[in-house]
Amino acid sequence: MAHRTSQDIRYLHRFEVMRRFYADAENRTRQELAAATGLSFATVANLTAELIDAGVLVESGRQDSGGGRPRTLLAVNAERGALIGVDVAETSVRTELFDLALRELHAEERPLPPDDVEPGDVVARIEESIAVALEVTGTPRQRVLGVGVSVPGLVEREGGVSTYSPYWSWREVPMRSLLAERIGMPLHLDNPLKASTLAEMWFGEGRGVDDLVVVTLRAGVGAGFAIGGALYRGATNSAGEWGHTCLELDGRACRCGSRGCVEAYVGTRGILETLRTVAPADPLLQASDDTEALRGLALRAAQEDPVATEVITRTGRYLGAALGSLVNVFNPQVMVLGNQVVQDLGAPLLSATRAALADHALAQPLRAVDLRCSALSHNAVARGAAASALEGFLGNREMFGPVSRTRGARGRTK
Repeated sequence: MAHRTSQDIRYLHRFEVMRRFYADAENRTRQELAAATGLSFATVANLTAELIDAGVLVESGRQDSGGGRPRTLLAVNAERGALIGVDVAETSVRTELFDLALRELHAEERPLPPDDVEPGDVVARIEESIAVALEVTGTPRQRVLGVGVSVPGLVEREGGVSTYSPYWSWREVPMRSLLAERIGMPLHLDNPLKASTLAEMWFGEGRGVDDLVVVTLRAGVGAGFAIGGALYRGATNSAGEWGHTCLELDGRACRCGSRGCVEAYVGTRGILETLRTVAPADPLLQASDDTEALRGLALRAAQEDPVATEVITRTGRYLGAALGSLVNVFNPQVMVLGNQVVQDLGAPLLSATRAALADHALAQPLRAVDLRCSALSHNAVARGAAASALEGFLGNREMFGPVSRTRGARGRTK
């Protein structure tokens, strides 16, 4: 906090006000916003005045105040512009286009080459899918307020550089520069851990939660953190690489080059390796991709197949042990589990995980934590990438400069 300027603080307050609209999907009065955020009424009046001037909020009616003057209702102006979220995963690129109310207008997924993927392959897929999304929805390019792109691995956010990818032989790829040459829109680069956490903070189970852990379980595994209600990035934006912490000394080989990593046991490939251990000749090991294999495993578990049940139980034990360290270290209020593994394996995985977590977390932080599954109905990473673009737009200092006393006074009249 000692290094934050008044503009930085105003930027955070602007987020707090806007999150209330997305959290409840309802119109709000200035009085309600002040009560919900803990900010003074005068501060809220100034912030909403600048948001109205920028076209982000609009007045949407009046609310009876119980005898006094009716209070003005405010709402997000969905027509102000569009946001795009892109999730670059191991095998595909998913692109979603939203209005400013973060309602999905278009979504599509494009496969990536099966072998080592070059940055140019990803850039081409992103460019193609954005062009299609704009054409299908009739959205002019100049109405796009920002494009958020999530790429796997370590990301140097300020420079827009993919410093390391666990999937491909990428090192120090200037991804934002490559995209800027082809797209020509405001770009914001991050990774799935941060994107998933932002999605939960803005729209999901992390709304209003000060101390939050969001666990991402798919081909890659990691955790995102919010501390004191703010996304925690670490010194180099590398916070959250929990998937590459050691679960078992001298254990399974991990794609990062180490052994015994959490990801090697609870990521999609790790789960299939457990299946190989339990049943080396199982036909699911010949599935065309990991998604098909996981869904087959879930289907068989629902039919009480002993092999599938054993694999999911072992995975839950690994996951519970690994989550115990997060509970002990971070002492969160809420821990959200999401993405492909949770969606596919569902209740049986969660049951085994909860049991193992109880064995590995200390009693006091375990009592404090609420373990939840992500309830986001759309791809959390793409939605979180769009939220990153929204944050970039709301942080535009040319658009949101200091509020004059005239604007502040006007905002306080109702």
